[in-house]
Amino acid sequence: MPAAEKTDVLLETPGVKLERIVSMGHVTPPGEWYDQDRDEWVLVLRGRARIRIEGETEDRSLGVGDHLLLRAHVRHRVEWTDAPTVWLALRYPAP
Repeated sequence: MPAAEKTDVLLETPGVKLERIVSMGHVTPPGEWYDQDRDEWVLVLRGRARIRIEGETEDRSLGVGDHLLLRAHVRHRVEWTDAPTVWLALRYPAP
């Protein structure tokens, strides 16, 4: 069975990391949340996804060309992705 997600690091410096992520129906496991130390900007290049951000009443639906800035320590989770969904993710230090 293929992995639900594949990540390729495109660029990495001491302060910045740029990744290409291919989600194959990936969802965050029930009860788990992402809580990152760095800000993350994501852009959907292909496919669609639905992201839940803690404290918001509705999920965010993203399609091709949509982007989202997730500030450090803003808990969030992936509720659904098309197979495949291709993301560009830029991670950098929080101000």
